[in-house]
Amino acid sequence: MRVTRLSTLFSFPVVSFLRNILFLALVAVSAVAMCQTVATDEEKGAPWFYERHTAMEREPFEMPFIRESDVVWEQIIWRTIDFREKFNHFFFYPIEREGVNGRRNLAYVIWDAVASGEIPTVYRDDEFKEPMDGSYFVNNLTKPDTIVLEIVDDDENYEYKTVIVPKEFNAEEVLQVRLKESWYIDKQVTEQNVRILGLCLTKEIYKEHDGVTDYLGSVPLFWIPMLSPVVRRILVRNEATWQQNVAHQPSWEFIFINRMFNSYITRYSNRFNRSILDYLTGTEAIWESERIESELLDISQDMWEY
Repeated sequence: MRVTRLSTLFSFPVVSFLRNILFLALVAVSAVAMCQTVATDEEKGAPWFYERHTAMEREPFEMPFIRESDVVWEQIIWRTIDFREKFNHFFFYPIEREGVNGRRNLAYVIWDAVASGEIPTVYRDDEFKEPMDGSYFVNNLTKPDTIVLEIVDDDENYEYKTVIVPKEFNAEEVLQVRLKESWYIDKQVTEQNVRILGLCLTKEIYKEHDGVTDYLGSVPLFWIPMLSPVVRRILVRNEATWQQNVAHQPSWEFIFINRMFNSYITRYSNRFNRSILDYLTGTEAIWESERIESELLDISQDMWEY
């Protein structure tokens, strides 16, 4: 039997020719696919020249497991982030509901998640003991108002007309958020850490009378559990407008975990279960907040002996 080697059937020039033909075919297929993608993006009106999908594919990282016996010290802190501070402006902007370049402010991110049912349950209290259905809360808060208009014609005939005024959520009314945190020391790693337990949107309330508008304060809307996998997935897949480089913006979860915000303490766990404003006001309340913050940060340093 006569065996013919493969190398004798396909000489080097033939193999080189076939290789070039295959390369050109792959290039042609890639070019056709790219043209189809560009055409599809143009038909959809895509504003970007490349596909942006990294943010929507993110998943929150798994929090380290902590045993109860490993927590040797813990303090519960309530603090407020005021969007009117210059450092916190990125929480408030952009004010457009649809956002800018796919990025929305924090209030719209949370509100739309509650309204769409992505966050099915919200809570009335910071202990998360009084749940309420998210869609039911949204429907009540955005319930249309009914007003009666008095219409007078030229003959001084009066006519009354009932008008229904639709009400929508306006993120410009949310100027603060409240956080509930747990500061603790883990003896396994011998360091102080913090985890945000809950977040509350607040709404500014005004009252107008005799042409004068009085500020009544801010009222809490609802609390959401920040350790919930659903909430963390929403925050990690939505980006904030933090810096000028729009190609790399941090997610909202990244901002909270790395504490990229300015805030002040309003309450800490104590035997009287009271906030700072319950026993101090004005400048003294500010000093008390700063004192608690300083003591909180000094605890990790005071653990060590040199």
